Amino acid sequence: MGEMIRLTAEDGHEFDAYKASPAGAPKGGILVIQEIFGVNQHIKEVADGFAADGYVAIAPAVYDRAKPGADLGYTPEDVAVGLEHRATVGDDNAVKDMAAAVKALPGKVGTVGYCWGGTLSYLCATRIQGVDCSVVYYGGQMVPYKDESANCPLLMHFGDMDAGIPMEDVDQIRAANPSADINIYHADHGFNCDHRAQYDEESSKLARERTMAFFAEHVG
Repeated sequence: MGEMIRLTAEDGHEFDAYKASPAGAPKGGILVIQEIFGVNQHIKEVADGFAADGYVAIAPAVYDRAKPGADLGYTPEDVAVGLEHRATVGDDNAVKDMAAAVKALPGKVGTVGYCWGGTLSYLCATRIQGVDCSVVYYGGQMVPYKDESANCPLLMHFGDMDAGIPMEDVDQIRAANPSADINIYHADHGFNCDHRAQYDEESSKLARERTMAFFAEHVG
């Protein structure tokens, strides 16, 4: 279902991306944005899931600017390496790579990101042309960007046990984005990822149902 493709950002940087395509004519495109762990097995499975639901999904390897082919697990050591890569790449460079991926997608385009990717998905809504809606899963470090205006509808998912994103942060994000559909789950950070101890099946299922309804409404 999936294949690796090459994309080029506006600054000339060439990078890999994982592309998953549906069996029939696509309903539209979905930009899948990684956690701090690179385009690993989990992110590829997430993209495959969207393809199974009829969308072309592309997950850009935004870590290629720091470490081409980065594919991390979820140990504390992996977290430390991931944070290093994230700091090296920075949000602005990631936006350039995501913009190239948006152009490579067919039809209307939705974005979805997890953890760091959640914040990046929000920046897709505020900074990238051609994005029709954006979904944020527990985006950390969003507060500094909360006053950037989204150009499309927003759907957000947060866990009330997430130590990294206190509810005060969510309240600030909500106040700055009153039209965003913000959902709170009784879950920890990373609850969508079934490769992690924090995985919460019930929350993950409900968040995905809401996400697919949102994409059906705004993408196809």
